[in-house]
Amino acid sequence: MAKAQRSESDREDVFARRAKGLEWLLFDVDGVLTDGVLHYTRWGEQIKRFHAQDGLGFRLAQRAGLKLGLLSGRRSRALEVRAAELDFAEVILGSSDKAPAFEKFLTKHETTPKRVAYIGDDLPDLPVLGRCALSFAPADAAEEVRAAAYTVLGRPGGAGAAREMIEMILKARGDWEKIIATYSLEVPRGGS
Repeated sequence: MAKAQRSESDREDVFARRAKGLEWLLFDVDGVLTDGVLHYTRWGEQIKRFHAQDGLGFRLAQRAGLKLGLLSGRRSRALEVRAAELDFAEVILGSSDKAPAFEKFLTKHETTPKRVAYIGDDLPDLPVLGRCALSFAPADAAEEVRAAAYTVLGRPGGAGAAREMIEMILKARGDWEKIIATYSLEVPRGGS
């Protein structure tokens, strides 16, 4: 039992150390920020559904000084609008081969994989997951992705998985309490 507790404690220490070294949070889209189901209008226009809690999570990460990026195999106008709305620092769309796209990202931003956390849900994400300081998979990710990820989240893609990842990182960095304090209101005593 002590050995299991020690290894869990060691894992938490490694996670915290890696989280503190992060500069970038990089996200796959379909199956991570969405539920992975592709919706099209009768005119062929793609519709995406995003979770509002992920949106606030992105803002919280930015408050903590982290940069946000998207690395998606698909192109989508809805995604471009959402990324602009949330001030993503990097948006890479239409890159079905994510390994070279990730290399270009690292070069462009003069960073290393040790400064990046990534979340992906399917086989094309494996080359990036295996290189980053911290890697995450939504609960409903492909089996191979869950096996490769440093952390498998409790939430599925499109249902707050990105927010769960962000909260874990911010808590490990020691940023969570400071950020939450900005939302706290002092409740008056003695009545409503």
